Amino acid sequence: MSGGAQAWFERAQIGLRNVHIRAYVRVGTFLRALGLIYFIAFTSFGVQAPGLIGSRGILPLRDYLNAVRTAVGGAAYWNVPSVLWLNAGDDALAAVWIMGAACALAVVFGICQRPFLAVCLALWLSLCAVGQDFLSFQWDILLSEAGFLALFADDSPARVWLYRWLLFRLVFFSGAVKLLSGDPSWRNLTALHYQYWTQPLPTPLAWYMEQLPMSFQKVSTALVFVAELGAPFLFFGPRRVRHVGAWITIGLQTLILATGNYAFFNILTILLAGFLFIEPQRRPEGVRHRAVSAGLAGFLGVVSGLLFLGLFGAPLPPGGAAILHAVEPLRIVNSYGLFAVMTTTRPEIVVEGSNDGVNWRAYEFKDKPGDVMRPPPVVEPHQPRLDWQMWFAALGNYQQSPWFVNFMIRLLQEPSVLRLLARNPFPKAPPKYVRARTYLYQFTHSGERAWWTREERGMYFPPVSLK
Repeated sequence: MSGGAQAWFERAQIGLRNVHIRAYVRVGTFLRALGLIYFIAFTSFGVQAPGLIGSRGILPLRDYLNAVRTAVGGAAYWNVPSVLWLNAGDDALAAVWIMGAACALAVVFGICQRPFLAVCLALWLSLCAVGQDFLSFQWDILLSEAGFLALFADDSPARVWLYRWLLFRLVFFSGAVKLLSGDPSWRNLTALHYQYWTQPLPTPLAWYMEQLPMSFQKVSTALVFVAELGAPFLFFGPRRVRHVGAWITIGLQTLILATGNYAFFNILTILLAGFLFIEPQRRPEGVRHRAVSAGLAGFLGVVSGLLFLGLFGAPLPPGGAAILHAVEPLRIVNSYGLFAVMTTTRPEIVVEGSNDGVNWRAYEFKDKPGDVMRPPPVVEPHQPRLDWQMWFAALGNYQQSPWFVNFMIRLLQEPSVLRLLARNPFPKAPPKYVRARTYLYQFTHSGERAWWTREERGMYFPPVSLK
């Protein structure tokens, strides 16, 4: 080989190595960012855990585990995969989320990332499995699925495409359910007119967005369909086409993040969109690497294919339902889709206590609407999980939300659940009676002093006492 050719060959080798290093740095950056999201998830839930699922919480995890074991026997350990089967006490619960947060920080700082990511996944799954109503949100399972793929993440084509496939399913499913539900507000493009003020926890910007004319709301709703049903197909195109799809997705998620408090959901989705900018590196791969990639692709392809059939109401092949039932507890391949049906009113529950059954004082929640003069909060990426569940409870009656009865009982016992609230009107001792009333809330209009207007609609939960 001539000297010139030799020099060219060496420069080419260096260039290829640099490309690989840059791609590795991007994947490494993704892992660090995912570690930060794990840290947020563990600490956000952890500080609320005693009041939610602790021994004196609303839905004690020990009672839940005992009920599951009684109902299904030995299958309980698969149906509820959790290290908390070993010890369901408050100290063990604290140890799980604190250890998870510590391992997540190790990932952030680049220390033994894959082993610590595996621990994060196991501990997060352990919490989700016992969290019941309070750890059942789509971002909770999305973190599990993204965390599972992170154990194998690199810049090889198959593994980059697996992340793109996850992002496709997440975004496309979210658009498809809106149309498949038959909801009129999505069909006539008025959904965003309601979304800004009926969503669980709007931000102050949502108030301003709701003031815009209906023509703007309809165009915005149409653009949501473009972003969720059209843009995902760009994820598999050439580089520039793929980048367009990425920026559309990032733009939509940024707008959602700015107008609503959805925990770490939007941040995690934006992070997943980063795989649309990573160029897969084609280089020799070992037999083990290829086998693992093929196994992952086959497993995820089969399960997600079954989820696609279910989304569109198609019959599952023989054994399909059994596969989905077996995989579901692991939360590593999931179906997604937020706000398939848009709520067009905003009922809110106001909880009150009394010592004489005549004079009633209201409890104030930290973030959900209460005082009409208080502005909507900005709390993301933290998620006040009791406040979120109060939004769901208000859409029905208390019989449809059994946890609500437990919550009311806890208010009469002065347990750790009170730390989930912003103001306790009975600081010296719990009241003798509690009740809950329903109000209809709506954003005010420009020029009014308050943020909300409200109108009482009746009793949600009748007055009760421990006696």
